[in-house]
Amino acid sequence: MAASFATLHHVLFLVWFLPIAFSLSFFFFKAESISNVSCNEKDKQALLTLKRGLTDQEHVLSSWSDHKDCCIWDGVFCDKKIGRVSELHLNYSRLGGEISGSLLQLEHLNYLNLSYNDFNCTPIPTFLGSMFSLTHLNLLGANFCGLIPHQLGNLSSLCYLSLGNNSDLYVDNLRWMSGLSAIQHLDLNSVDLHREVDWLQIMSKFPSLSELYLYNCQLDSLNPSLGFVNFTSLQALDLSKNHFNHKIPNWFSNLSTSLLRLSLYNNSLKGNISPSIFNLEKLEYLDLGLNSLNGPLPSSVGNLSRIRTLFLDQNQLNGTIPKSLGLLSKLETLFVGENSLTGTVDEGHFRKLSKLKYLFMSDAPLFFNVNSNWVPPFQLYHASMSSIKIGPNFPSWLQSQKSLSFLDMSMSGISGKAPGWFWNWTSNITYIDLSNNHIECNVSDIFLSSTVELFNIANNSFYGPISTFLCQKKIRKNKLEILDASNNLLSGELSHCWKYWPSLIHLNLGSNNLVGGIPYSIGALVNLQSLRLQNNSICGDIPSSLKRCSNMKLIDMGNNHLSIIPLWIGELTNLTILRLRSSEFKGYIPQQICQLSSLRVLDLANNSLSGSIPNCLKNISAMAFPDSYDISFFSMPFQYLYTYEYYVENVQLVSKGKELEYKENLKLLRLIDLSSNNLSGSIPTEISDLFELRFLNLSRNHLMGKIPEKIGSMKELESVDLSRNHLSGEIPPSMSNLTFLSLLDLSYNNLWGRIPSSTQLQSFDALRYIGNPQLCGDPLPESCTIEEQSLNKSPIGSVEDDSENSSFYIGMGVGFATGFWAICGALFFNRTWRHAYFRFADEIKDWIYVTTMIKMNLLEKLRVCLSCENSCIPRQLQIEANINKLFLYTRDADEAKAKEFNEMACKASLADQQKQLQENIHAQIKSFSMCINEILLPYTKRIVEAQELPPQPIATPCLSGLGFDIGRNGQPTDRPD
Repeated sequence: MAASFATLHHVLFLVWFLPIAFSLSFFFFKAESISNVSCNEKDKQALLTLKRGLTDQEHVLSSWSDHKDCCIWDGVFCDKKIGRVSELHLNYSRLGGEISGSLLQLEHLNYLNLSYNDFNCTPIPTFLGSMFSLTHLNLLGANFCGLIPHQLGNLSSLCYLSLGNNSDLYVDNLRWMSGLSAIQHLDLNSVDLHREVDWLQIMSKFPSLSELYLYNCQLDSLNPSLGFVNFTSLQALDLSKNHFNHKIPNWFSNLSTSLLRLSLYNNSLKGNISPSIFNLEKLEYLDLGLNSLNGPLPSSVGNLSRIRTLFLDQNQLNGTIPKSLGLLSKLETLFVGENSLTGTVDEGHFRKLSKLKYLFMSDAPLFFNVNSNWVPPFQLYHASMSSIKIGPNFPSWLQSQKSLSFLDMSMSGISGKAPGWFWNWTSNITYIDLSNNHIECNVSDIFLSSTVELFNIANNSFYGPISTFLCQKKIRKNKLEILDASNNLLSGELSHCWKYWPSLIHLNLGSNNLVGGIPYSIGALVNLQSLRLQNNSICGDIPSSLKRCSNMKLIDMGNNHLSIIPLWIGELTNLTILRLRSSEFKGYIPQQICQLSSLRVLDLANNSLSGSIPNCLKNISAMAFPDSYDISFFSMPFQYLYTYEYYVENVQLVSKGKELEYKENLKLLRLIDLSSNNLSGSIPTEISDLFELRFLNLSRNHLMGKIPEKIGSMKELESVDLSRNHLSGEIPPSMSNLTFLSLLDLSYNNLWGRIPSSTQLQSFDALRYIGNPQLCGDPLPESCTIEEQSLNKSPIGSVEDDSENSSFYIGMGVGFATGFWAICGALFFNRTWRHAYFRFADEIKDWIYVTTMIKMNLLEKLRVCLSCENSCIPRQLQIEANINKLFLYTRDADEAKAKEFNEMACKASLADQQKQLQENIHAQIKSFSMCINEILLPYTKRIVEAQELPPQPIATPCLSGLGFDIGRNGQPTDRPD
């Protein structure tokens, strides 16, 4: 017996050894044969030329050297028999630059993969259509742009063509594709195909086509009128994210013999789901999600015997879920949530779903009603059952789900005490959301697995001291990122055990019964982005250790008993929301708050803050410029196999006079609320630079001065409340520019004058202006007097129709234009008048200048003469007068005659000098009169008179003397005739 066993062992050993030995010998022979094949020189040079045209940031082509065999280069594969390059695998290499035409020299290249590179939106090279040996061409996600070249239709051997996920590719038609007779895989995802209306008929003519991907191609019709489409070999069809907007056509039933995957996601499809689509017996994947499909879910869904993934979510399906769904024994993923499905879901719906892993039933009015001792046939990884009725009892069937990683049973009507097994029944759980139920549990009994990343028990009845939960030794090593225990019955002081929670990003313990101070040790949460302790009885100071949390973006400590706003708050430069309302803060608003350039919400209302409003608020750039920082933290994603689940922040804020909860729209909010404090001083004019601010509330303070004149430049304002202050002056006319304003309250101030006219300002109730005795105009019952109306007229922001002023300015403009062209036009078209005018103007200018200078000199000399006893001074005066006379009225004046006059004046008596001065002045006046008469006589008339009259003695021409007076060396020129 032992010998027979030994013989059997030897036989089995030989059966096992011989194939292994043969395989190894074949492998070594193959390796040796490959090593003996060297690269073709022509191919090597072609590849080196290709390398020179490419940019290689990651140095993936560093092995491409002239000194090495190209068959061993990275990404290069050669034919084992002839040593010619047959394949190029250059995907995910961050290559760019220009693709060289040297690829045409690779005559045996049949595989070219350039996917997921960056060719900077250049066109696809047309020469690729001449590489007739290609069977595989992959340009997926390589950042090509422009028209897809028709030359690609010449590649009759091509089996695989992928041009999807590029930036801006489009086609003008698809007729060129008729040459792709061997095509099997065609990927045109995100290629604009809307210009080709016959795309379906063209695509269906490829007899070997098995995979067709036309995601996001701007297609608008599936041709529902077609009765038959000849996709004889098609196995995968993706038409998601187009714009079909009609019913699902019946021709899909023609694909029952081959189709395995069908995606019609996000196509605006409407109408009932045709039962024929559930006759695709070989279908393994069906996605009809995010459409407008309505009506009941057909019971024929049970015919999909091979289906593994079924998406019917985000439609308008109604009625009950058929129990035939429970027959899909191979189903792994079921999404039926976000519909209007009603009725009960019980054990029968899951009878044969033993392979179910992902269940999404959220946001549907369903009742999940199973027996308390039900043991499901499946082991779920993902259970999303939010907003369906599961309670009132805690679902005991969860205890059997040992592989569960994601659990969302929020808003499910669960009440009563949470069972003890729930906190340690699985070691794989990462996401637990039990919020918005009525679950009771002592937090001291909670034990979290070290794998949990999100724990949300908000809006329940959890009770007990928070410190016992935070300081448990069993959970000191954890990965928790989000802890939301708000709106519960937690009590006690905050613990000093924060060092055990190093991964925390969002912490919300608001609306509990917490007391005591904020421990300094909370600064150990260096990754913290959101800290919410609102609506408790916390007292004392905000610890300075929080400035270590450099990533902090949201702080909500409203409705507590705190002291002062710390100066170091300005060091949290990433802070986006600061809510400290109703927390008994005293002191002043620190200037450092202006360093928070990312701040979108500043809520310090209902405190005891004093002093003035900081005049540096314009430095908060997030309120002055749109989208100036990252807002992704408002919703934190958790990625799973098919979907993203989000934890969304929510904050209670007062806007437009009402307290509202902001969640997804929190990222759109920009708010300043400083109301109900003891602030004084004026409203800083710099606040007008916050152009993106939407809500401004400064009411119930002691503010004085005027409303900023440029408040109208804050065009995004929706709510402005300045009531119950001591503001004075007029309402700025620019406020009429606030077209989005839906709430305005200026009541109980000292404003006066007329309310500016605009559609917005007159639409508010008179109560919004009451308490300003000197304010008048619509909508107040008090009418404005004429004086008040005139005081309020201003072109800035005014929308009044002042017809009188308009008529005046129009008439003034027309009159000016008429007068201007009447004078200038005449001078422009009449040459004689033009010459005479400019001569007149020139002479007047010269005479005024010379006369002014002479008179000033004479007055100065007379003043000196009267105040000086020297008898030589009057002689000097006479000298100046004679010299002026000489050079003003004689043609041949020179320095010699000037000397002669000088000597004569010195010898003359004082009486002679005064007589000579009078004669000089009389001669000047007479000469000027003659000059004016000569200028005013028309030029032509003077010529005629000169021809008719007898010759007269030529008078000495009147010379301006300007040249001598300003120091010219030459003699004065004659005036032109």
